[in-house]
Amino acid sequence: VQLQACGGGLVQPRESLRLSCAASASIFSIDDIGWYRQVPGKQRELVAIISSGSRTNYADSVKGRFTISRDNAKNTVYLQMNSLKTEDTAVYYCYAVRRLATRTIDYWGQGTLVTVSS
Repeated sequence: VQLQACGGGLVQPRESLRLSCAASASIFSIDDIGWYRQVPGKQRELVAIISSGSRTNYADSVKGRFTISRDNAKNTVYLQMNSLKTEDTAVYYCYAVRRLATRTIDYWGQGTLVTVSS
């Protein structure tokens, strides 16, 4: 499965953006899919993730501002980001995982840059 992320850009604080991650194949077989982000010099961190059963998990720093959703029919996951802050500036990576009986398969998309600046 290949993941194609898009939707990044330059916005001002308190504005919104929506990221999309389109998978090259059906995401019905994907267990969890979501977003990580990374800034230079720091480790990649989980932003939000959604399971096949639509359970969600968010980083504390984005709770109440970001919403993750998945559209299995379109093989796409979205990250609606509201009330953006300068500290949300990062490269955002789409991530997916399949948990098989004997192994786990991770998928990463290319990053999309989100810059929040006045």
